[in-house]
Amino acid sequence: MSTTTPAEPVSMPASAPPCPQAPSAPAITPSGWAAAWMLARREWVRFFRQRNRVTAAIVQPLLFWLLFGTGLRGSFEGAGGQDFLQFFLPGTVALIVLFTAIFATISVIEDRREGFMQAVLVAPVGRWPVLLGKVIGGGAIAWAQAAFFLALVYAFGTAPLTLSVLPLMLLLAVMALAMCGMGMIVAWPMDSTQGFHAIMMLGLMPMWLLSGAFFPVPAATSEASLNWGQTALSWVMRANPLTYGLAEMRHLLYPSVDFAAQGFAPGSTINWTVSVLFMVAMLAIAWYLMRGSKKADLVV
Repeated sequence: MSTTTPAEPVSMPASAPPCPQAPSAPAITPSGWAAAWMLARREWVRFFRQRNRVTAAIVQPLLFWLLFGTGLRGSFEGAGGQDFLQFFLPGTVALIVLFTAIFATISVIEDRREGFMQAVLVAPVGRWPVLLGKVIGGGAIAWAQAAFFLALVYAFGTAPLTLSVLPLMLLLAVMALAMCGMGMIVAWPMDSTQGFHAIMMLGLMPMWLLSGAFFPVPAATSEASLNWGQTALSWVMRANPLTYGLAEMRHLLYPSVDFAAQGFAPGSTINWTVSVLFMVAMLAIAWYLMRGSKKADLVV
């Protein structure tokens, strides 16, 4: 009779204690401010690597000021006995700010063609750092060039150096940001630098000439009235927001001169209000365009 041997119980190996999991690294949130700073710094590096651009940005307005100011010096007498060299000085400073700030935004078209802009747009920081970086970078370049030119003006005694230089520097910053915003409005949907230059020259040069930079705003006096052509020109110049920034710059450069005695000279409150509102409007429109249709993102 066969007997069955009971099977011995199989002992299971003791389960190893669970390994402690390494703490997960905290999620890194991309900083939009850092991206904006990087783009602004990139504009500075690009500008100073192009030495011909640095030279032309200062020499060209300086030549304009000296040639026009000297050539027309004897045929013009402004408020307070100013000659044309003194009258044209604020227009020259505005010319530096306008052209430098506007053409600094042409890098938007170049970055898009090189593929850099597409890489920036897909970064998880949004689109506002692109606008902020481009505007601050280009505006800072324009502001620095205008400040350098004014330092030369004060050094040679063409304008009196007073405490009004502080609000003058602030006004230049407002104008530079406004012009950079305008440049972004034109450059964002553009696909060629040639088209950008054509449109900006078509609108920028008349805007500068009709701001009171080259000739004063026509105004009726007790001795003479305006004809219909002068009246139309006067209203066009008064509708130009750059006119008020230039009028305030003229007040700050020559605080002792009474410009209201010989024509259109709005007060500081109106000048600052129009200049700041113009800056806000340009930046708001640029931001609206960048947030709108994505068609311009792929323009090459």
